Amino acid sequence: MPHSEILSYEEIFTIVQAAAELGINKIRLTGGEPLVRLDLTQLVRMLAQIEGVDDLSLTTNGVLLSRYAIQLKEAGLRRVNISLDTLHSDRFQRITRYAKLDDVLDGIRAAQSTGLTPVKINMVVMRGINEDEVLDFARLTLGEELHVRFIELMPFGQECGSSTEGEITTGSFVPVQEIWDSIAPLGALQPCLPSVGNGPASYFRLPGAKGTIGFISPVSEHICFGCNRLRLTADGHLRPCLLSDYEIDLKKPLRAGASLEELKQLIREAVAAKPERHHLADGVAPAGRHMVQIGG
Repeated sequence: MPHSEILSYEEIFTIVQAAAELGINKIRLTGGEPLVRLDLTQLVRMLAQIEGVDDLSLTTNGVLLSRYAIQLKEAGLRRVNISLDTLHSDRFQRITRYAKLDDVLDGIRAAQSTGLTPVKINMVVMRGINEDEVLDFARLTLGEELHVRFIELMPFGQECGSSTEGEITTGSFVPVQEIWDSIAPLGALQPCLPSVGNGPASYFRLPGAKGTIGFISPVSEHICFGCNRLRLTADGHLRPCLLSDYEIDLKKPLRAGASLEELKQLIREAVAAKPERHHLADGVAPAGRHMVQIGG
């Protein structure tokens, strides 16, 4: 995508300012991979100064996190989510196509040491690819204050295409109930409140564990009734629902000189357009963008 089509930091700031004036107080920077964008800490610093924003977080693959953790914390970032689907270096390379698992693990440690906490680790469970590691990920919560969230695979554009470790298709889907059952050898899970945030996960804790385990089940137990999120794409479209292709263009009016009040009205329209639920069960899946173009 041409750089001119992507929102500038100043444009992102303006949109977030309008959203904050409407009462939106939680902002997450995601991707793609946000840390590859030049001087992301500057955007963090800008957003952290907006009145009303009380939670500023980042979702990252963790590869560059150890390099920037201190800068991000000093700029005003509160916490991080790290996307990690395997703890095996050879499998990590096959899934991601780069051999940087050690960098990700260093990033997790850097986040912990710099206070970008709570550190949440997001694992998308896929049959035939990594479902045999569910117990290993669950064990991470026993001795450290890590918060592991198991996420169901969503049918999303061409993300369900080919993989070098086998086909990532609807046959790769593992329901949350099966993930839950596979954790049983570690003990009974007890419900608990999230350490921070009010997102889509249901949280539990293993006996004596320092961290928590979360389950996100957008497919088998749709969580639409509790969804309070809007997604701003890099090219300036506001998406009321992750699993719908409907979007409202904010970039065009913004670049045409729209006022904050006009932007706020467009944001209100996006909120009003949030659907009651997704329609994956009816075979209707979004196809307009890939997940990496929207963010989780």
